[in-house]
Amino acid sequence: MSKSSLPYGGWPSLIDSELLSTNSIRLGEPQLDQGHCYWLEQRPEEKGRSVVVCQVMNAEGEKIRQYDVTPEDINVRTKAHEYGGGSYCVDQGVLYFVNADDQRVYSMPVTPYSSKGDNQPTELSPEGNYHYADFFLDHPRQQLLCVCERLRENTEPESSIISLRLDGSSTIGFNVLVFGNDFYSNPSVSPDGTKVAWLTWNHPNMPWDESECWLADFNSTGMLHKHRKVAGTHESIFQPQWSPTGDLLFISDRNNWWNIYSYNTYNKYTEHLLDMPAEFATPQWVFGMSTYGFLNSYTLFCTFTEAGQWHLGTIDLMTQSFKRLELPFSYIEGIACQDDDDTAVFIGATESSPTELIRWKQDHWQSIASSSTLALDKDNLSHPKAICFPNSRQQTVHGLFYAPTHVEFEGPTEEKPPLIVMSHGGPTGATHSALSLKIQYWTNRGFAVFDINYSGSTGYGRAYRHRLYSQWGLLDVDDLCCAAEFCIEKQWVDKEKIAIRGSSAGGYSVLATLTFRDTFKAGASLYGIGDLSSLAEDTHKFESCYLNQLVGEYPKDKAVYQQRSPLFHTDQLNCPVIFLQGLEDKVVPPHQAESMVASLKQKNIPVAYVTLAQEGHGFRQAKNIGYAIDVEYAFYVDIFKLNTKQILPKVPFVSHAGNIHRHNTGSA
Repeated sequence: MSKSSLPYGGWPSLIDSELLSTNSIRLGEPQLDQGHCYWLEQRPEEKGRSVVVCQVMNAEGEKIRQYDVTPEDINVRTKAHEYGGGSYCVDQGVLYFVNADDQRVYSMPVTPYSSKGDNQPTELSPEGNYHYADFFLDHPRQQLLCVCERLRENTEPESSIISLRLDGSSTIGFNVLVFGNDFYSNPSVSPDGTKVAWLTWNHPNMPWDESECWLADFNSTGMLHKHRKVAGTHESIFQPQWSPTGDLLFISDRNNWWNIYSYNTYNKYTEHLLDMPAEFATPQWVFGMSTYGFLNSYTLFCTFTEAGQWHLGTIDLMTQSFKRLELPFSYIEGIACQDDDDTAVFIGATESSPTELIRWKQDHWQSIASSSTLALDKDNLSHPKAICFPNSRQQTVHGLFYAPTHVEFEGPTEEKPPLIVMSHGGPTGATHSALSLKIQYWTNRGFAVFDINYSGSTGYGRAYRHRLYSQWGLLDVDDLCCAAEFCIEKQWVDKEKIAIRGSSAGGYSVLATLTFRDTFKAGASLYGIGDLSSLAEDTHKFESCYLNQLVGEYPKDKAVYQQRSPLFHTDQLNCPVIFLQGLEDKVVPPHQAESMVASLKQKNIPVAYVTLAQEGHGFRQAKNIGYAIDVEYAFYVDIFKLNTKQILPKVPFVSHAGNIHRHNTGSA
């Protein structure tokens, strides 16, 4: 069927903001217990409430029933490290979780065949200023191990590993098992119940810089002694986990790549299980992250990434033989296994299907749940093309290019599409090739998108990550500009309609790029950073020293912070910007955006400021998710003089300069 010709950037699209919000949920933290599968659903239409869901399975793996485990007045979410994660676990038919409203830990029997509301939560932790995460059941001592943050006035929270009694007696106080370091995660008890392993790190390191795996024994009173370090000398350790036979596995990047190692507690010998130029881990931004598990005593099920593409495989621990699994998923996270019946679950997505919860057993897989119930026409989807391009230092940089795609429309032959270069957050993070409706929203309207894994991104080894050390605000900016220039050189895009967008740390790269370079014509900063010094002085504990590696030691190198902070160089910023900001953001407080907006207004440069109440660092509510992307689109329509018949919200310009022609946006 021949396509109609319409100008790029204004194509009618069925991939609308409602599809991105009210018709989509976020799946997370899958677990298996007694043959049944559990997971978290974050529901934008319920103001981002997170619900534990259970799918009851029979012995043949067939679905019998699916239901919400947690009551309607419960939101399962922890504030530990601000980013949370590891907010629940299920063990032997009992659910343990953190309630968002009071941040206390509760237990609740899970009866898959009971009626809704039969089971009620019971408090396990005391009232007070505590955050809890990362649970592990210690059955011999009838206690729940977890990470605890104790909030303190005028100083950083105190982190430790504690135990909560399962009989509820810890509501008047708990036992502290491990303390003294800045951060802890991954407490786990050995199969014989005699030992505990955990992960720890200290300022100024982030867990992907340098972290340590420790081991200790329980004494007769249930406390720990004989502490010893297993791994962690100038390396990043990820996910220490006991095998069913009692060996301690962990992932280390000591050979440049995050590979899997095994530590024998009897002969104190560490063995490299599989030497591959691939990443079996990912940055530990949240608790509860998992990239491997045990199908049985001697078979490990794992995910890994090569050149930015995710894969699955198994490792035979007896022979150390590795087998790739040919599954269609290009993004995988949240591996969980049940080691007594060769079953695994994980979250996966492909280039053309949304995120799904997948159950895998004996080389067969099935979808248990999907993040979206709507079927998408694959002809309307743009498929990513992996691109390598050089930056100005002649280093190879990676990215994914998406061409504008529509089943009914194409652009005029004499036109080139507008381009949006995307800068992911972190900056220690990565983009991937799985279906992103937030990208398809743009490509289905006639935009080209280049999603960049700039220097410092993960998935390409420790050395690629370390490129950004002391170079944030310089090398990432160069990579992003070179990405746009590469597309212009290839004549893929209209050089006069080049935009850049990013959130959080990606928002900083956006603002730095717009301020210190003149490659882009417009930009969108979502809860981005304008003042690096302010971020160093006024952020939460987890990231309070993050910039020491990326920029320099603060306040010793304060001059460098100021040199790279867009807020102090707005005289160099001469293109329109839209800022989108949650008013309850503790990671990047609103005053940073407000300072940038005020500076641009004073210069009479077109600037829009979108504020969202009851939103923090990232938008969770359906109406806000949808509004944010629609108003950003309306901003580009205005700035780039695009023609569209879509009804869009009015852009809240603080300064409009009075010289930008308004087109038919259908705005109120």
